[in-house]
Amino acid sequence: MPLSNCKIVLTGGSGGIGRRVSSLLLERGASLTTISRSADDPLPGMRHFHADLSSASGLQAAASLVEDEEPDILINLAGVQNFGPFEEQSPSDVRDTYSINLIAPVLLSRAALPAMKRKKTGQIVNVGSILGSIGFAYFSAYSSSKAGLRIFSEALRRELNGTGVLVTYIAPRATRTGLITSRLQQYADLTGMAIDDPDRVAGQIVRSIESGKTDVYFGTAERFFVKLNGFMPRLVDSFLAGNDRKASQIFLQKPHSTEGIKS
Repeated sequence: MPLSNCKIVLTGGSGGIGRRVSSLLLERGASLTTISRSADDPLPGMRHFHADLSSASGLQAAASLVEDEEPDILINLAGVQNFGPFEEQSPSDVRDTYSINLIAPVLLSRAALPAMKRKKTGQIVNVGSILGSIGFAYFSAYSSSKAGLRIFSEALRRELNGTGVLVTYIAPRATRTGLITSRLQQYADLTGMAIDDPDRVAGQIVRSIESGKTDVYFGTAERFFVKLNGFMPRLVDSFLAGNDRKASQIFLQKPHSTEGIKS
């Protein structure tokens, strides 16, 4: 879909990837409104709406904005990641993970759909993760929330077949933003996890939106393991077991804690 003069609403626009995506959308001539918890100054030509998608009131306000804006494209990019043993994550962190990563995209998509269907054109873009297709140890809530977003995207795409409304699911791998905490960097060093440059990831996201692709997975090796995990998950268990043992060493020191950041 050409982005010039296209009305776009983007969540997570102040994050490490979101700021870069915003800049690229504006360069292409889009009319852009961003939604995030941050009160940072918007980029020139961009409108910013402050809302915390982890709260019921913030999510309701954001949904009302989407309904009023009637965007041509809705990009659900906002996300939160908690890394560490699941039993050590606080109930509020677990709730926030599902609220921001899954419930918010679902309800904002619902808010955008009536106008898109009426106009018989539009695009909903859900930015998930490779971990939404492969459940990694120490990312239990994050992986399952992104898996839910992936299946929601798939089901909604089938439901909207023939309406003119596209649904795009994009699954990046780890990206060097504020989500890469010191402990997560230690995990990457131990396991060989690839971490992508945020400018490159932002460019891939925008190009995927323009091309109207349905499913986009980043990384050659990651795409292979996504397919393998789909039909031979126990084999993937054996591949990941060594890395899981290495990762467990990170959490041997007490007190344990999880690291979580919102974008």
